[in-house]
Amino acid sequence: MTRYLLRRLGSLLVLLVVMTAIVYAIFYAIPADPAVLVCGKGCDGGQLASIHHKLGLDQPITTQYWHFLEGLVVGRDYSSGPDVSHCAAPCLGYSFQTDLPVLSLIAQRLPVSLSLTAGALVLWTVTGVSLGLVSALRERRLTDRLVTVFVLGGLGTPVFVSGLLLLMVFCGWLKWLDFPVYVPLTEDPVGWARNLILPWLTLTILQSAIFTRLTRTGMLETLSEDHIRTFRAYGLPERRVIGRHALRGALTPLISINAVEFGTVLVNAMLTETLFGLPGIGQLIVQSSNNVDLPVVAGLTLTAGLAVVLANTVADLLYAAVDRRVVLS
Repeated sequence: MTRYLLRRLGSLLVLLVVMTAIVYAIFYAIPADPAVLVCGKGCDGGQLASIHHKLGLDQPITTQYWHFLEGLVVGRDYSSGPDVSHCAAPCLGYSFQTDLPVLSLIAQRLPVSLSLTAGALVLWTVTGVSLGLVSALRERRLTDRLVTVFVLGGLGTPVFVSGLLLLMVFCGWLKWLDFPVYVPLTEDPVGWARNLILPWLTLTILQSAIFTRLTRTGMLETLSEDHIRTFRAYGLPERRVIGRHALRGALTPLISINAVEFGTVLVNAMLTETLFGLPGIGQLIVQSSNNVDLPVVAGLTLTAGLAVVLANTVADLLYAAVDRRVVLS
């Protein structure tokens, strides 16, 4: 395990360096002069030269990239005449629009996105595993057919369509809920959950359909294996055979699909935040893209890439913990 973690950490660092090089090239080296984006088209040559010096754009591209990496590890100083401002590590630069550190902007929006994705993760996991288990145990019966209809409907409904339908039904027609307005968990836990119910359900519909299909397939495959038949032949209770042995083997693909689908979940979460007006990272990246705020978009891209890489690493460890046949070497 120790050797595996060290090797995985080394490959993770190499992957992050490559990712930072690609992101820097896309957002800083290839586009037009970033100084024009900061100052605007009405700037004269002196103002552009001052901004070039402050951002380090008057240096060779390799030196600029080195300072970018240095800022991520130990921080970076930005000088404007006699004034010097220090950006603490991990420094992702300053927003062109607000002149605030990109990391602080992400930190302000992160609790909203975590609240949305964490709550929806619990819902779609519980819903998907439960429906998939029931469907497998009631194969070719009415329950199985109803679950199949739900899966087909969930897979065929985009996030923005399901979100709009939920708003129309629960906020417009039935008037059971008000339009969601994010409330911090620390201020009002009940209001926090009530305002996130519809966004949670929006993400859950699609992801739970995927989990239901995988759980059903995994359960049917596991129940047909020899060791399950052996347990039944020895007279073990059916509940123990299913809960302790069959279900455990069927859950391993779900860990992998969570890691593989993590990028898709981030995109769907961004659409959900925009649809419901939640002030999360998804809304921030939409606003920054519209304003061509390169440091914020680049910082969010690196953050999302790091999250995907970490999700896959955690999935590998959980896979080995759930399935004893998997050996990390």
